[in-house]
Amino acid sequence: MNYRQKLKNIKALVFDIDGVFSKYMLLDPDGRLLRTMNPKDGLAVRIAVEEGLKVGIITGSQEKSLIKRFAGLGVHDIYLNTRMSKLQHFQQFIEKYSLQPDEVLYMGDDLTDYYVMQAAGFAACPADAASEIKAIAHYISERPAAEGCVRDIIEQVLRVQGKWDNFLKRLKDSNKTDA
Repeated sequence: MNYRQKLKNIKALVFDIDGVFSKYMLLDPDGRLLRTMNPKDGLAVRIAVEEGLKVGIITGSQEKSLIKRFAGLGVHDIYLNTRMSKLQHFQQFIEKYSLQPDEVLYMGDDLTDYYVMQAAGFAACPADAASEIKAIAHYISERPAAEGCVRDIIEQVLRVQGKWDNFLKRLKDSNKTDA
C-alpha cells in the first residue's frame, strides 16, 4: 500500500520534541534549556488542530515551557518526562480519544521513539533521524529536524484528506473585504 493511502485514515498526530521540532538546545546562564523551533511547523500544528485532528506531544523533556508553547497552538495532550515510558503515554492518548493505533501517526527521531513508532499505524521521522528509526519509518521526510519536517508530514496528511484546501478556503474567506 502506498504510504499516502495510509494517511487518509489518520485521525491523530503525535510528536516527539527534541530531534523533531527542535534540533539544538542551548543553556542560558541560569541553566535553563532553550530550543529553537520552526514557525512553519507551529502553523501546521495549529492548522491540524483547527481541521479536527487530535495532536499530542510525548517528550522526554521536563521543560514546562513546552506546555505553554504547544497549548498556544491548541495542543492539550502534552506528556513531559516520558523518556522511558513513551509507549505507555501513547496508549493513554489513543485510549483517551478511542482511537485505533492505525489511526495515529507518530513522528520521532531516536531510540526512545522506537517502540511507539512500531505501535503507531503510521511512523514518520525527519531526514536526520537515527538509522534504527529510519529502518521502521513508513515515511522519512526530506527535511531534517527543526527545518520543516513536521510541516511536511502534517501538510501531506491534510492534503490527502482534503483539509488543506478547507483551511485555505477559510483563510481566503476571512480575508475578503467589503468593497
